[in-house]
Amino acid sequence: MANEIRAAVVQTAWTGDIQSMVDKNVKYAEQAAEQGTKVMCFQEIFNAPYFCQVQEDVHKDTAELIPDGETTQRIMKLAKETEMVLVVPIYEKEDEGFLYNSAAVIDADGTVSGKYSKTHIPQLTRF
Repeated sequence: MANEIRAAVVQTAWTGDIQSMVDKNVKYAEQAAEQGTKVMCFQEIFNAPYFCQVQEDVHKDTAELIPDGETTQRIMKLAKETEMVLVVPIYEKEDEGFLYNSAAVIDADGTVSGKYSKTHIPQLTRF
């Protein structure tokens, strides 16, 4: 038998608050792990409403640090518990005034192995 790695992606509707979004996605990750998934990717800015078609300050308070933010810390624990690699797209606050649509890659041992931060967000007149 060839080496196989089960991967999963999750995309779900906005629940209305960050905590319940994280809880919902953690549940999906746990279910995926029970089915043998080893790599999982959450949807873009999975823990907050997607707003990236405009550049406005209204959602700046949803930005978090990577790896020290509450969401990343929780997902790091989840990765270690489930032994999955998790791709975690969140709105990142790197420094004061520097906000990015980023994705952290969290290894199966719970460490952040890297991140990618978009620097050019597409500007659309409609969604």
